[in-house]
Amino acid sequence: MNYVKSKQRVADHGEVFTPAWMVEAMLDLVKDETERIDSRFLEPACGSGNFLVQILRRKLAAVELRYGKSDFERRHYAILALMCIYGIELLADNIAECRANVLEILAEYLNLNESDELYRAATYVLSQNLVHGDALTMRTHGGQPIAFAEWGYLGKGRFQRRDFRFDVLTGSSAFSAEGSLFAHLGKHEIFTPTKTYLPMTVSELAAAACGDAPKEAV
Repeated sequence: MNYVKSKQRVADHGEVFTPAWMVEAMLDLVKDETERIDSRFLEPACGSGNFLVQILRRKLAAVELRYGKSDFERRHYAILALMCIYGIELLADNIAECRANVLEILAEYLNLNESDELYRAATYVLSQNLVHGDALTMRTHGGQPIAFAEWGYLGKGRFQRRDFRFDVLTGSSAFSAEGSLFAHLGKHEIFTPTKTYLPMTVSELAAAACGDAPKEAV
């Protein structure tokens, strides 16, 4: 594998891809978390997904171990595993590759094709979780504050989504520091979602991929 796409990209963006052996070694440092289905991972410079692909592989192995005998649970916990990985990437071609690479892993595991409802649902989740933007400025490519969806599985095929601003979450560790931007806030304010949505099924997530906006909770 080539670890650089071009010398110019290295010069302009410091872009160098992490080799597979190093990815595995680093993930082994947090092995228990990588094998927990609902543990959340954020890669702030995700490139084409070297880390996120391997994290998803490990999570799906846990899904198979726990829920492999029930197709319904296996499919829903697999999408939950996908929901718990996040990425930010500055370059448009990289984020497109990252989404495609991660989706390919899920599709291969569940034997999905593009016409499957769960495939479309996964496409929508990745459009929300893998962001084209700048982790340093905490803004999207379009200049909006980056927000991430927190997904939870409620059981019986229903998922809960709440959105949080990335810049607020990253400031949470210093919320009480004197003179900080968040000094006047309490934890209850920092961890208040900007949006909360009604529980959604895979069918509704698939519809969202086609432009049918999910319904916010009143």
